[in-house]
Amino acid sequence: MQVEPRITFRRIRGTEALEADVRARLARLETYYPSIIGARVVVEPAARHHREGNRYTVRSDLAVPGEHLEIRHDASLRPLLRARSVQRTRKQDETDPGHRHAKVAVREAFEAARRRLQDYAREQRGAVKAHTGPPEGRVLRVFPRKGYGFLEATDGHEVYFRNTSVLGNGFARLKAGSKVVFVEEEGDKGPQASTVRPTR
Repeated sequence: MQVEPRITFRRIRGTEALEADVRARLARLETYYPSIIGARVVVEPAARHHREGNRYTVRSDLAVPGEHLEIRHDASLRPLLRARSVQRTRKQDETDPGHRHAKVAVREAFEAARRRLQDYAREQRGAVKAHTGPPEGRVLRVFPRKGYGFLEATDGHEVYFRNTSVLGNGFARLKAGSKVVFVEEEGDKGPQASTVRPTR
C-alpha cells in the first residue's frame, strides 16, 4: 500500500488487538489486488440496544488506480436487508447476538471488500464474461449445526458454501437436492460459493 491506511473508531474505544486485526486484513486484501493505493476504515456502533448491546457498521474506502471503492457493512442485519441498504431496522431484522461484536463485523466487512476487489480486478483485466446468468446447481450435503454445506455444479464438481453465503436467511430451508443458483470463487481450500440463492 503506497499510503499508510487510516483506521478510525467512532463512539467506541478501539483496542490494539482490533486495530491489528484490521491492519492484517488490509494487508491480506493486497494479495487479491496488489495495486491498492490507500485505505480508510471506520468502525462504529450503528445503534444502541440497552439490553442486547451494540451492532456495528464497518465502512471501508479503498483507493485503487482510477477509482475509490466504498464498502459499507452492517454486521448484525440479515443479508437481504443489508443488500437493500435499509435505514431503519426492527429487532426481528437482526441476526443472532453473536454477530453484533465488532470483531465479527470487521471479519464480515473484509470478506465483502475482498469480493468487491476481486470483481474490480476481473473488470480491469477484461475478464468479465457476458451475462449468461449465475451457475445453477443442487445441494449435495448440508450440515446445519456446523453452518456449511456442499453444492454440486452442473458439470459435477463440488462447491463448498457457508451459511452466511445464503441469501435471504435461506440456509435453514436448504436440504439435499435443493436447487440453487450461486456465484463461485476460488477459496483457500478449493471452489467455494460466495453467494447462494435457493430457487425452490
